[in-house]
Amino acid sequence: MKTTLFLRIASVLAIIHAILHTIGGMLSKPNNGAPEIAIIEAMKSRSFNVMGSMRTYWDFFFGYGWLVAITLLVQGIFFWQLGSIAKTNAVQIRPILLLFCLNFIATTVVAFKYFFNAPAVTELLIAAFLAGAYFTAGTAARTA
Repeated sequence: MKTTLFLRIASVLAIIHAILHTIGGMLSKPNNGAPEIAIIEAMKSRSFNVMGSMRTYWDFFFGYGWLVAITLLVQGIFFWQLGSIAKTNAVQIRPILLLFCLNFIATTVVAFKYFFNAPAVTELLIAAFLAGAYFTAGTAARTA
């Protein structure tokens, strides 16, 4: 496989992950009954001052969820753009590929520990395709 194809696949996976995170995590309604609703209401019930702004734990929880969705979308677009660059200059993007691969390995660990299997597996797949892109980008330098 070529570097561009690895990056295109990583891109599509990141964008799908962003969409599913938004639908399942940000736009879905509570579906685990009264205990879940009670926890959400408790998170929303008490505001406190954070650096001059009144916020709740729900604000942080919900806001960080949106940050993750936005970041995944931007990463997906970025990987697609890197795929275009890789067609003519793959060796130059290797440090970027390594950085994002390590990022997705770290987020895989966090997802397995604190969330659930679906996002963790997706993060792991993205890391694997970024690793593939990294190693295939290096072959151009060795054969030139």
